[in-house]
Amino acid sequence: MAKQYDVLFRLLMLGDSGVGKTCMLRRFTESEFDPSHISTIGVDFKMKTLEIDGIKVRVQIWDTAGQERYQTITKQYYRRAQGIIFVYDITCKSSFLHLAKWASDVDECAPDVVQRILVGNKCDEELMRQVTTDQGSKLAETYGMDFFETSASTNRNISESFTRLAELVLQAHKRHVDVLLGSLDDYLETAALEEEKGGQDAEDNAQRSCVC
Repeated sequence: MAKQYDVLFRLLMLGDSGVGKTCMLRRFTESEFDPSHISTIGVDFKMKTLEIDGIKVRVQIWDTAGQERYQTITKQYYRRAQGIIFVYDITCKSSFLHLAKWASDVDECAPDVVQRILVGNKCDEELMRQVTTDQGSKLAETYGMDFFETSASTNRNISESFTRLAELVLQAHKRHVDVLLGSLDDYLETAALEEEKGGQDAEDNAQRSCVC
């Protein structure tokens, strides 16, 4: 069966419990929204394939538990991540303040080349807002990250945020991707030549064995 993607990237979602990581992930991968909150236990993941600059990128997105008792488990996944989405809830100031701890953990455990974006979720709940857009934007600027405000409920900026992170990862690994795709092209070209040569040899053998 033909391979359905060119490269595979692992993305990790980090943030306090209840900020909406699971809802964001389901909206992006399944186009569904479930307002009932069920806390993630440990880690879970979903997959989706995107096409970026003509390259089929398969993203494996890990949804991590925000509760402190699971953080030892989730830290094991930091080292394998190529992209990280930090998520806070705009209606919960503490989830915004805790981002410093999440970022510190990533600095300690994740690869140096890991790409990051910052997301303020639940922007549809404007009347309950505790973190301004400007505060989120300034924090993202401090950390050198792209910034999005999203809503899993209304689907605002959900695809845009995940796709942007995948683009950043692709750019960071472009040289390796080019080598991978180049190797794939060489393999396919060699296979085609061998198939053509095999067909020619079979034709020559048939002519030599002909007794008419």
